[in-house]
Amino acid sequence: MARLHLVRHGETTANVMRRLDTALPGASLTDFGARQGVRFGLENEPREDVLLVSSHAIRARQTAELIGSVWDVETEAIDGVHEVQAGDLEDRSDREAHDTFHHVMERWHAGDLDVRIPGGESLEMVYERYIPTIEDLAAQYLTGTRRREVFLVSHGAAIRLIAARLAGIDSRFAAATHLGNTGSIELEYVDGVWACHRWGATTAPFGRVDEPLVDDPMG
Repeated sequence: MARLHLVRHGETTANVMRRLDTALPGASLTDFGARQGVRFGLENEPREDVLLVSSHAIRARQTAELIGSVWDVETEAIDGVHEVQAGDLEDRSDREAHDTFHHVMERWHAGDLDVRIPGGESLEMVYERYIPTIEDLAAQYLTGTRRREVFLVSHGAAIRLIAARLAGIDSRFAAATHLGNTGSIELEYVDGVWACHRWGATTAPFGRVDEPLVDDPMG
């Protein structure tokens, strides 16, 4: 069965500085982040025809291009799958900004879709732009007779929120389970239903956890 892999981009300068970097085009990969992209390609050689796409953020496009260089496939940037927008908190690295972002994320994982990051997005707004793109990918490449393995290079906070919504993952598991740079979530789409087979290093089944939301706001 063809599957959808949601891949977090490699390490960036903003990640190192713990800077809230969500607006396009965003920061570039570090040298280590570039090596992460190459390593992902080497360690995750696709088993069948592959579609490799990314968000328009520089870090996501660079990561996809590095993976594509290993697999010898072209990449394409697509709309709607960029990171959760930090609004007034953009480009900040101070404790107050992180605490505010963290609090909103906790509210989202608790089911409050309408609370907004100051000057930024609500979870409902993220769903409205991101999920239709996933549905289009599923309709074109994960069903029918000409299926392809789909790798989408995107962003940590958005990936965890979207994967949890699609596959009905327990909100506390999604909130507490970190997705490191070039970590990925593997989903399968069968008869209109999404199933999550792997979340980072954790394989299904996924239970409830009672740990707090991960400290890294982007992971």
